[in-house]
Amino acid sequence: MFNRKAFTLLEVLISIALMGIVIVALFSAVDMLQNSNQQLFKYLEKSKQTTNATKVLYLDIMGSDGNITVQKDEFTRLCMEETQNSLYNLPMAKVCWIVLKKDKTLVRIEGNAYHLPLGSEEKVEIDPVMSDIALFDVYHEKDKVLVLLQQEGKEPISFMLQGITTPATKKKPTENTATQTPLTSAPSTPTIPTK
Repeated sequence: MFNRKAFTLLEVLISIALMGIVIVALFSAVDMLQNSNQQLFKYLEKSKQTTNATKVLYLDIMGSDGNITVQKDEFTRLCMEETQNSLYNLPMAKVCWIVLKKDKTLVRIEGNAYHLPLGSEEKVEIDPVMSDIALFDVYHEKDKVLVLLQQEGKEPISFMLQGITTPATKKKPTENTATQTPLTSAPSTPTIPTK
């Protein structure tokens, strides 16, 4: 009997062929895993973008002074005359959320005392927020604001805010001369009748 101390050439070739088959299967599994991770990453990025957009919209409404206007046509236009939630470090900003009809993109417009449609001399910041908007609707009644938002082929997003009240209008003091006392007049001295 022979004492074998090495593999034969046939055994080495068979093991190389088997290792090649295993490596091909392993590479295809790694490639599928990598594609799956890329799809998951893209989905999470879109989800994060949607979450950030709804968060900014929520903070815009919560930071507003309650002076909210809603105009409805094909899509809803939501404007807050003054909000403390400014992305551009304004002390108080006018913010409008509008869906552009051309490409159905939801945009956020921030500035000071501008009018829509925008004129060329008005300085505002326009940020595209979401594309392919199928639904953007806002309902404002008393102290409640309901927002409905949906992208094409996605689940709808809705949230409601309560306690959004308009500021009380300050009454101007009425000028009544009979009840007003002058502040700078000298005290009067009584006159004593003489005989």
